[in-house]
Amino acid sequence: MQITLALGGGGSKGCAHIGVLRCLQQHHFQIKAIAGTSVGAAIGAVFAAGYSPEEILARLETIDLQRLFTHGKQETPSLLGFYGLEKLLHEFLGERTFEQLKIPFAVTATDLKHSREVILNQGRVIDAVKASMAIPGVFPSRPWNEYLLVDGGVMGNVPVSVARQFHPNLPVIAVVLSSYEPGYEIISPLEQIPTHPIFQQVIRLRVAQALNIFLTSMELSTNLLTELRLKIEKPEVIIRPNVKHIGLLAQVNFSACAQLGYEATKEMLPKLHRAVSLRSRIWRMMTRSLKECEPIHKIATS
Repeated sequence: MQITLALGGGGSKGCAHIGVLRCLQQHHFQIKAIAGTSVGAAIGAVFAAGYSPEEILARLETIDLQRLFTHGKQETPSLLGFYGLEKLLHEFLGERTFEQLKIPFAVTATDLKHSREVILNQGRVIDAVKASMAIPGVFPSRPWNEYLLVDGGVMGNVPVSVARQFHPNLPVIAVVLSSYEPGYEIISPLEQIPTHPIFQQVIRLRVAQALNIFLTSMELSTNLLTELRLKIEKPEVIIRPNVKHIGLLAQVNFSACAQLGYEATKEMLPKLHRAVSLRSRIWRMMTRSLKECEPIHKIATS
């Protein structure tokens, strides 16, 4: 039962992706390609490198969240840094390039210089993941050749179209961590960061409070854009873990969050099995447009 995955962004909510992957593996779905945005890029990259969901979760449960967001040398200005996170990613990925991954993989980011979404599937995987996770103002932007890259969620938080270009005749399973509902309360991002004294001093500054309002507004617009793009790009199955209560930068119980992803995937098993059926595959082959079937190398960053 072959599928492709589009793993969406959502900060701390992203550990739900681990549970999704575990459930899919346990029920014998073969993941032929992955496209990821932001935290979906990080989890997707590590899985594509060959680590099991159990191995990923075990390592995450040993980390100190307060050390993940420290600044490194030569980073562009930002509230938080990538130094600790990069060290963690390096433990998993080392110097791997996209060509060395065990599963075909691509990452989306947003290019501020040219106002467009870009797809990264060449070069060092860590560099691409950091670019895809660079929430504007919170984490440092990533210079990449002639681009200045930030979080892929700015223009598209669930990369369905990118996942589809790997294997146009396979169903795309979209894992969506965001929610857009009338009256839905968005948790203020900076109020959820680790309780280290330095961070607490920073978030009390007027500029940080203004940034918090901006980030909350951006999350609202990102959630709406996500729903609009899902309606346009039409993934065959949407898995939506119940992670509304988890803030973008919250300290999180990794096992409990992963379990939410597992449970959401289990509930969708009937739809997943229908999506991989022969009847569904024939229907996709008949209805897929020629433009949608362009090969992945044509959308590599260039």
